[in-house]
Amino acid sequence: VQLQASGGGLVQVGGSLRLSCAVSGSTINTLNMGWFRQAPGKEREFVGGIRWGGRGTYYGDSVKGRFIISRDNAKNTIDLQMNSLKPEDTAIYFCAAGSTRSILSELWTPRGYADWGQGTLVTVSS
Repeated sequence: VQLQASGGGLVQVGGSLRLSCAVSGSTINTLNMGWFRQAPGKEREFVGGIRWGGRGTYYGDSVKGRFIISRDNAKNTIDLQMNSLKPEDTAIYFCAAGSTRSILSELWTPRGYADWGQGTLVTVSS
């Protein structure tokens, strides 16, 4: 599975940005998909995910209520709509894909995903 994240950029505090993850080599409806982020000097942090076959979305506490994950089956992409952005949202954002056989509890961690995109940088200025 190959993943290509795009849509990063510079945005002001309180603004919005939409990231997209294009998937090739498999169909997104048969994958657990996740978004993670990593700020300089920090560990990779779970942002949110969407389970295979429309089984629902789930989010990290720091973005719950502000970020929304959606899928476009026709385009085979996963989008991350980020609203009410804060300076602490500044990071490189990665999309990741995992097998349907992944353990549910691991979907909140990098261990739940086997394939990763290259990342896209989001900078929130105050």
